[in-house]
Amino acid sequence: MAFRIGFGYDVHQLAEGEEFWLGGILVPHSKGAVGHSDADVLLHVICDAVLGAANMRDIGFHFPDTDDSFKGIDSKILLADTMKIVRKEGFEIGNIDCTICLQRPKIKDMIPQMQKTIAEVAGIQIGQISVKATTTEKLGFVGREEGVSAYAVVLLEA
Repeated sequence: MAFRIGFGYDVHQLAEGEEFWLGGILVPHSKGAVGHSDADVLLHVICDAVLGAANMRDIGFHFPDTDDSFKGIDSKILLADTMKIVRKEGFEIGNIDCTICLQRPKIKDMIPQMQKTIAEVAGIQIGQISVKATTTEKLGFVGREEGVSAYAVVLLEA
């Protein structure tokens, strides 16, 4: 069995009047993420990490923000399509490890629902997904609540 590791990183601006989708769930907050799709930073980094591990470029290559068919798209669709792309090449997820960097709101109680949603969309077990959250101790754009960032690493098995 061959193993491949992929890494993903993404950032989205936070703004009032936007919905805040994170890990496939709607997070109640006064600000939401700005983007061409629903701007779900967590699902985007997972897609990037999965695609990177398979050496299949990145989310922007497969789902470009210059294509109006992806305008406002639910990122769960992007993750499901990413899984179809890599499975076609014989890859399966071993595990996913993610970190969300967000000053507010506190999301620790929402993480189990995010794990459940990601597992369902990706067709894997909840135990294969680690989602963690941290603040940046009020430093930088995350600390000033101007944006949200996330990181993910993925182990693929072939």
